[in-house]
Amino acid sequence: MDARELEQRIAAFGGWQYEFRFDGDVRTPVNDRALVNRQRERRRYFFEALLRATDGTLAGKRVLDLGCSAGYWSLAAIEAGAEFVLGVDAQRSYVEQAQLVFEAKAVDPARYRFERANVFELDLDEHFDVVLCLGLLDRVSRPFELFERMSRTAAELIVIDCEVSRARLSVFELTRLYSAADVVEYPLVLVPSRTAVEELADQFGYRALALAHEIADWSGMNDYRRRRRLAFICSKDAPLTGLAAADQPSLVPWWMRDPRALLSALR
Repeated sequence: MDARELEQRIAAFGGWQYEFRFDGDVRTPVNDRALVNRQRERRRYFFEALLRATDGTLAGKRVLDLGCSAGYWSLAAIEAGAEFVLGVDAQRSYVEQAQLVFEAKAVDPARYRFERANVFELDLDEHFDVVLCLGLLDRVSRPFELFERMSRTAAELIVIDCEVSRARLSVFELTRLYSAADVVEYPLVLVPSRTAVEELADQFGYRALALAHEIADWSGMNDYRRRRRLAFICSKDAPLTGLAAADQPSLVPWWMRDPRALLSALR
């Protein structure tokens, strides 16, 4: 499609959470530059860590992207050489955005598929090498079932990025989602502590490494800065050497350890 048609199709959506750039200087509109920085830093934080665990490439690997949104991470997997990506999201508009992005990027249709589905109703009989579970584990009320369904794919690696409880013990905090758009099944969800994620992974034969926050620019990253969000690489057998582990939660409140972060959060 030409640039004008692409711009019209992009504008037909109510809004975009991710900035995509296309030929002809066409891009999806994200006015909040902090959000753009957030995705850049998240990519550095956990996606580049995934590539370090796979010798720098996803070549020949099949990737499952749960809660794929507009396909940002699915596209990152394709650009890293993935053989095939299946993106799944419960919202039709996100699936349609992802399909448009891949069409505009001229990705071979044989290398991807997007489905609108509830992850708990999805048929996951296919084999995948890598599962991306980004912003989903903290938005469900059935974390054990979600992890069991991911492990059923026989994936060697599972990448999780989610809100975490600051409790040191293995707990799940019951909380209510702020936005109805985030609801998968119920507005009340279970947010895991770091230890809960690690023990949940172990239950299904994975070793979970909580990644150290290696963030260059904290703009749009206050939840990570406050240690209320973490990413994990979960591995069956693949070595995770060279990946730095996050420090254990501190008993000192985050705002006492970093007053500048408090001021930033209050703005």
